[in-house]
Amino acid sequence: MKPVNETLELLNRHTSVRQYQDKPVNEELLAAIIGAGQMASTSSTVQAYTVIAVTEPDLKAQLSKLSGNQAYIEQCPVFLVWCADLYRLREAAAPHLQGTPSYEDTTENLIVATVDVALAAQNAAVAAESLGLGIVYIGGIRNEIADVSELLNLPELVYPVFGMCLGYPAAVNGIRPRLPQAAVLHHNGYQAAAAVDQAKVYDGISRDYMRQRTGGQSEISWSEMMAKRQAQPSRMHMKEFLLSKGFMQR
Repeated sequence: MKPVNETLELLNRHTSVRQYQDKPVNEELLAAIIGAGQMASTSSTVQAYTVIAVTEPDLKAQLSKLSGNQAYIEQCPVFLVWCADLYRLREAAAPHLQGTPSYEDTTENLIVATVDVALAAQNAAVAAESLGLGIVYIGGIRNEIADVSELLNLPELVYPVFGMCLGYPAAVNGIRPRLPQAAVLHHNGYQAAAAVDQAKVYDGISRDYMRQRTGGQSEISWSEMMAKRQAQPSRMHMKEFLLSKGFMQR
């Protein structure tokens, strides 16, 4: 029998929310959600992230346009922009270094900051859902990343990793099935054959899901969706942008 408790049940009910009630998220709730995010694991207590809470309608509208015209960015009461932030680290440490070389601009530190922000955001997402709110991650914030950065006044060594709509759900989607656990949980080494075999199993599961979701209009498999995705270049500007912001210099 699988272990069951309230936390596991909450995690297993997760679904992205793209329709929100016209109901504000008060500052006390927002503080609690971000506070939970801050308690996520972080590399060497670096805490290399900053969260920008956007509630001003005109600013949300601009961010929606820059993110691919995703209407729920405007509809949600709070749009969170989660940023990897090595600027704060550099500025706080500089007075103590007294001319000693500093390495915040390395590729390793970019990885540290990106992982830190993802861990904090997921903690916040779970906290929000535990309070009856819903979220959806917005990778589209990177579509026009330079314009988003300018709009939000992001300094050197800060970049927006993703956005997150936050609010009270007006509608809840069905839960989308994930890969079989045997595809992602390997014991004592990577099991290449099992990874591919389980992806084929998942194709059948995803076809059934799409058939039900679309009323029989689509039966596209996961691997077909992934093939279409991989065949299209996506955000090819990211490397140049990150270099221009001072990341990955070494």
